[in-house]
Amino acid sequence: MTGRQRIQNYIGGELVGPVAGAYLDNFEPATGHVYSETPDSDERDVDAAVDAAQSAFKSWAVTPATERAEALLRVAAAIEANLEDLARAETIDNGKPLKLATTVDIPRAASNFKFFASAAVTFASEAHIMEQQGFNYTLRQPLGVCGCISPWNLPLYLFTWKIAPALAAGNCVVAKPSEVTPMTAYLLAELCADADLPAGVINIVHGLGPKVGAAIAAHKQVRAVTFTGSTRTGAEIATVAAPQFKKLSLEMGGKNPNIIFADCNYDEMLETTVRSSFSNQGQICLCGSRIFVQDSLYERFKTDFVKKVSALTVGDPLDGQTDLGAVVSAAHHEKILSYFELARAEGGDILCGGEARKPTGRCERGWFVAPTVIEGLSNDCRTNQEEIFGPVVTLQRFKTEDEVLASANDSRYGLSATIWTENLSRAHRLATQLHAGIVWVNCWMLRDLRTPFGGMKDSGVGREGGFEALRFFTEPRNICVKTF
Repeated sequence: MTGRQRIQNYIGGELVGPVAGAYLDNFEPATGHVYSETPDSDERDVDAAVDAAQSAFKSWAVTPATERAEALLRVAAAIEANLEDLARAETIDNGKPLKLATTVDIPRAASNFKFFASAAVTFASEAHIMEQQGFNYTLRQPLGVCGCISPWNLPLYLFTWKIAPALAAGNCVVAKPSEVTPMTAYLLAELCADADLPAGVINIVHGLGPKVGAAIAAHKQVRAVTFTGSTRTGAEIATVAAPQFKKLSLEMGGKNPNIIFADCNYDEMLETTVRSSFSNQGQICLCGSRIFVQDSLYERFKTDFVKKVSALTVGDPLDGQTDLGAVVSAAHHEKILSYFELARAEGGDILCGGEARKPTGRCERGWFVAPTVIEGLSNDCRTNQEEIFGPVVTLQRFKTEDEVLASANDSRYGLSATIWTENLSRAHRLATQLHAGIVWVNCWMLRDLRTPFGGMKDSGVGREGGFEALRFFTEPRNICVKTF
């Protein structure tokens, strides 16, 4: 990872430069320095990738599920064998702490391939008997070429979450990683080649969203598009893809409520809430950025929470003692900082943080933000309604279930929610009424890959994960056989 590395596209089993020969600077967030170059691809590169995918699809679609599973397991093994290199690459590319990339992001990428390798050979279609007449069965067939567009916050984790089920179901893929964090996708291409994944089954095209992402979404031969990113971009993709009747899965923003009742397991709640607020510098769509605390517990929680947050170490993400690394880019750094002035103007009181941080040494020019806790804001203000996507949380009091339910649901987003209570009836009651695609009770980020994942309202449409993902990447065909 020394020097200025030039990343390449991966098309038809070969690492190739962009047709235009143009490249974009890729910055290390922790230092603010350019450390690599990313292809500035365009629709011609996407056309080449789609052609390669279509050619490969003819044989990959009829490859036995056991062989497809074996291919995915080889990729998983390659990821595990190169875990340290991939984790370091992601940390340099993204700014997240190395310990997070090592223990969460890269292992999860391997798990994604393992899970869908297993799913490929256990997925079953439905059959229905028509007594004294015949029977029906559902034949699920791969779609063809699928577009997978992933974000910068969990670069390899979410990239593989989209690619693995598409391949397991027998499709071929044209994938676009974020231009902000392209390195692990580039390294994955090398691992796929080494793992003897057939040429053209996976194609990776780097570049800007308005050029590459838009070309994938609009391409007439791309049968499905799965996207994770901003609500604005998701809406743009939908306007292009929906009129072509492509299958769409859009996982977008979140402004997630974390609801804390006085009868919670306090110590476990406090520790988890620090993590659910500031993991990956708050740059996870599932972070609980709006914290609602029952009135009788509020002052105790506020004191303890601010103390713990103030003790978090912000610094070089390569340092094993770092809790929060750098945010992903200069533009995002400025966006987060702008919300501190907005919060003050809206009447908020910043209890800790609210400023940029400048670590000494190699990171003195990096993009760091102090973990920030704000109270005193109304639920309808911009700070509480807009997705900041940084290490920023707000605190609000509540007295009754009805009150907190109304506030929690008062958002354009509906991705996740968290409830802390020892009252089983309350937990189930609220979980059914919260407008969120996933509700955690007395935990956060506890995930079973067999379950569907996705949001409501402006957080998205469609579901990923488990057999839902395989259903998304297949086309059902009903076969009716008369037997009497």
